Amino acid sequence: MVASSSPCGCPCHRVPRFRRSARCDRVRPGQTADVSTRSDRRTRVTVLVALAANLVIAAAKAVGGVVAASPALLSEAAHSVADSLNEVFLLAALRRSRRPPDRRHPFGYGKERFFWSLLAAVGIFVMGGCFSFYQGIDAFRNGEEKNLDGYVAGLVVLGVALLAEGGSLLRALYQVRKQGGTAQGLRDPALRTVVAEDGTAVVGVTLAIVGMGLHMATGQVMWEAAASLAIGALLVYVAYRLGREARDQLIGEAADPEASGRIRALLRAQPEIDSVEALFTMKTGLDTTLVAARVDLVPGLDSERVEEVAVRIKRSIAGMVPEAEQVFLDVTDRHAPDAREAWESPAATGERGGA
Repeated sequence: MVASSSPCGCPCHRVPRFRRSARCDRVRPGQTADVSTRSDRRTRVTVLVALAANLVIAAAKAVGGVVAASPALLSEAAHSVADSLNEVFLLAALRRSRRPPDRRHPFGYGKERFFWSLLAAVGIFVMGGCFSFYQGIDAFRNGEEKNLDGYVAGLVVLGVALLAEGGSLLRALYQVRKQGGTAQGLRDPALRTVVAEDGTAVVGVTLAIVGMGLHMATGQVMWEAAASLAIGALLVYVAYRLGREARDQLIGEAADPEASGRIRALLRAQPEIDSVEALFTMKTGLDTTLVAARVDLVPGLDSERVEEVAVRIKRSIAGMVPEAEQVFLDVTDRHAPDAREAWESPAATGERGGA
């Protein structure tokens, strides 16, 4: 195999007679740019709505929790504080992930979206889940009788919080539907995190209301302690799911199998390509994908013809898979040992590894 030392990987940089054309350095489809911008604006509005709701609710829950000395209400206050901080992370993700590529980051900043979503998951785990567990365990250990005078006001706060969180959740679900439904809309880690946070908040507030109500009815603080532990377990589970998804995207997740299959079929359909030795894809952002292929060309093509074929194939891939922003083609000999190793590798065959 002849290795490419050029940034674009085109065959034109391995054959001296080629004209080095700027058109084969990079493929910029652009078909989804306007759609992505509109989607980001809607997501920003959704995140701002959730941030405003969580800030107000966090303050109300904190005051009510201190006055009533309610572990469940304090757990929910910590939950809302964590959600508020996470919304700030998501706003940073929306702004920073759309920065154009530069010399230091030639593939762009799309993975910023995944990084800030990972921080949001860590925030849910540490500030929400761990504090809720602490409140529940402390209530079980020190379960003395308490004055329940402030609990009525606490329940009113939780009732208002339930309405606000429910409204924010409906807004997020509405955007998911506008962006093509669950499968398409929840690809965006920012929107996925808002839906997860608001859904968890609705369940958490309901658990807190039930725990405080049973505490008032029975005089047993264990009901409220159990509610705090349940809220903590729920937050830890949600944080784990969000963190795992962000991890997969940060370390280089492949494009979906359907898109990879279409790209491979397109390459095999080209009369100038004898065989496709390996195909590699990696998501570099929410709607951008890197595509790299090792192909063996039919004998007898001159340098000008190879250049035309490379440019045409890149444009065809970009037209068929709009998110394929970077396309690299490497001409190789199918009988070379390293080509056979590449073909048998998990990355080329689509096998998955890891937990």
